[in-house]
Amino acid sequence: MNIVLMGYMGSGKSTIAMELQKVLSYKCIDLDDYIEKKEERSISDIFNSKGEIYFRKQETLYLKELLNESTSKIVAVGGGTPCYGSNTDFIINHKRTRSIYLKTSISELAKRLFPEREKRPLISHLNTMDDLTEFIGKHLFERLAFYDKSDFTITTDNKTKAQIVEEVVAKLI
Repeated sequence: MNIVLMGYMGSGKSTIAMELQKVLSYKCIDLDDYIEKKEERSISDIFNSKGEIYFRKQETLYLKELLNESTSKIVAVGGGTPCYGSNTDFIINHKRTRSIYLKTSISELAKRLFPEREKRPLISHLNTMDDLTEFIGKHLFERLAFYDKSDFTITTDNKTKAQIVEEVVAKLI
């Protein structure tokens, strides 16, 4: 079985994937890292040199490649992955895959993302917490329809990594 973790940037997908790996002994893959290895360049370089359309096509290709492998794995997808093409439908209709939306409040996302915004091209131009909070609110609203299609939703606010992992495992049993 595959487990796909989805949610907005800063929701903890990669962190929870690594923690789940310890409990389930599944291979853990961050889709963005996988794309960078396959393409032999950073996500930023791909966007700058080939454009977003190319990136999204490759993202879909590599997502399908990973989920169609016979080995069980945990895949932390990018925040935008479910929102492009038929990625959400592919994930939720894949027979060997369970999807989990890590739901995090706008205020918590802003608190987590503000200190690291320089490393995130989508929000690097936002200089105040108010601007970031407003951006996240609008952006998350656009993406909720995709995230809400996941098999399970787990709220992450005020929970430890261990508590979130415990909830994920309980949903999968």
